Amino acid sequence: MENAFRTGLHQAGASALTEVLQFAVPDAEHRQLLVPAEGSPSYVDMRSKTVLTMLGEARVVRPYYLCSHCHQGQSPADAELDIAETGFSPGVRRMQALVGQEAPFEHGREQLKLLAGLDLTTKSVERVAEAIGADVARREQQEIDRALQLELPLIVGEPVPILYVQMDGTGVPVVKKDTAGHTREVKLGCVFTQAKWDQEGYAIRDTDSTTYTGAIETAEQFGKRRYVEAWKRGWSRAEKKVVIGDGAEWIWNIAQEHFPGAIQIVDLFHARQHLWEIAHLLYPTDTKRRTAWIGLHQKRWIDQGKIAKFVASLRAIQTTDVDLAKKLRNEADYFAHNAARMNYPHFRKHIGSGVIEAGCKTVVGHRLKQSGMFWTVKGANSILALRCCHLNGRFEDYWEGRRAA
Repeated sequence: MENAFRTGLHQAGASALTEVLQFAVPDAEHRQLLVPAEGSPSYVDMRSKTVLTMLGEARVVRPYYLCSHCHQGQSPADAELDIAETGFSPGVRRMQALVGQEAPFEHGREQLKLLAGLDLTTKSVERVAEAIGADVARREQQEIDRALQLELPLIVGEPVPILYVQMDGTGVPVVKKDTAGHTREVKLGCVFTQAKWDQEGYAIRDTDSTTYTGAIETAEQFGKRRYVEAWKRGWSRAEKKVVIGDGAEWIWNIAQEHFPGAIQIVDLFHARQHLWEIAHLLYPTDTKRRTAWIGLHQKRWIDQGKIAKFVASLRAIQTTDVDLAKKLRNEADYFAHNAARMNYPHFRKHIGSGVIEAGCKTVVGHRLKQSGMFWTVKGANSILALRCCHLNGRFEDYWEGRRAA
């Protein structure tokens, strides 16, 4: 009964919407469009277009104009209604974008069928979600380009006690034509704030303060993206500024170029990860000794920020295995190079680890790295832009921007 009533109400609503969407025949003064081109389009007749709306199919009848110079026709009402070059209403496209950024496109199609009574194809959900995501990305790039050409405006507001910028990379499976292998790296960044500490002096991240940006792009491009997002979040008002990352050189190059003067910290999670990898090199089959070695060196050296002593202990390891010796030397160099960024007893008053790892899983892994998925770079970047827009609480702002345009 519920489904039957819903179907009936939708049909009645679609009929009413069709009545509303009947445009009047233009009068004599409006039968020619004034456009900055030779051969301004002239009114031909009234033409109809069927559009799938949230209530079902509705029919739009609007004036049709033809350019005598280029012989191309157009209906200005389509742009006004935001249905140009599409058979879906803004409301339906909004739904497709929302489910498309959240879960596999087939799952989104099923959800729209069950919850909204809309019978769509999986491909249409994919195309619309990626098209909206591409538009989000295009608008973001325009903002970045403007920021590079003009001085960014100061964001008015209260001072920010501590503002964090964190960056990492994670692989995404892509189609063969977009890579020589099977993955490309998504560079992901997050910005968040902190104003409180717990009773032991450890930092507490402000609830719901995290925003994300990410894309498959060069470090140079990503650095500009990071800078604009940090500025929007109040970088100029931050009393203390912190950049957190792993030991990747591209991260610290971005920090040096776009965030000079910020405190630089190697994420404790990544430092411990390197420690665990060393333990596996030393004791590949002896779990007990490996665990004991990790516990000793983590508590004695890494967590205490005594990196120089840990590096010396690594360099003192004697082995006849050339490959092992090379790997140990590389790990010792990693810690030596980042020693100043690993003063963890001092840095405990700042966020230590986990934020960007959680972001990689939430933003990228949950949506783009499920079994059997392979993306084009363009498609992955579109869904990433759309997903970040939604997770950052800017989805409504995007649609308001479309209406304003």
